[in-house]
Amino acid sequence: MKQRFRLVVFDWDGTPIDSTAAIVHAIRASAADLGLPVPTREQASHVIGLGLFEAVRAAVPMIDRDRMPAYVERYRHHYLRRDADLVPFDGVPQLLSELADSGAWLAVATGKSRVGLNRALDQMGWTARFLTTRCADEGAPKPDPWMLRDIGDELGIDASEMVMVGDTTHDLGMARAAGAAAIAVAYGAHPREALEAEPSLAIVDSVSELREMLLERV
Repeated sequence: MKQRFRLVVFDWDGTPIDSTAAIVHAIRASAADLGLPVPTREQASHVIGLGLFEAVRAAVPMIDRDRMPAYVERYRHHYLRRDADLVPFDGVPQLLSELADSGAWLAVATGKSRVGLNRALDQMGWTARFLTTRCADEGAPKPDPWMLRDIGDELGIDASEMVMVGDTTHDLGMARAAGAAAIAVAYGAHPREALEAEPSLAIVDSVSELREMLLERV
């Protein structure tokens, strides 16, 4: 019998939302603005899912601490220019509705800030869709297991009753550390070969494949 779950926890950027290109652009353009070495697209996409400060230090290791505020300001400038145009991947709104109709609980664990996630949830009209959410600036960022453990504590469920859905090794590493199952999506920030380095129930290439995986397990 397939393992069944009460709770589905989604990452945000690159998983339900098609935002990888916007984040990569903001990371690279911010470095260029400050005259810092510009990371490759692959380097920039690899840090998606981490907290903002952790991502900057990994993508632009030459940055001095005193230049971090200026980098963050430029990052927000570039990202917010595209933020209002970001949309879900095709099929995601329907998937969320089907999961809710099936009785599954839904949550979010993201590297976004609380301000950023709340803005995004409001833009999508999804504020009431998720029972609870956790952000990187509220505790330890991915791949630390804090987000999943804190969600489990709040909802009174064990890690064995939840599945994490994400597009990065940071998501999968968090699930592994928390003792939760994971499903990787290969249409986001990290390529399939990178995702294969972490354990998961499956690596799916589309929202339709993700739908099939989830609806038979909730």
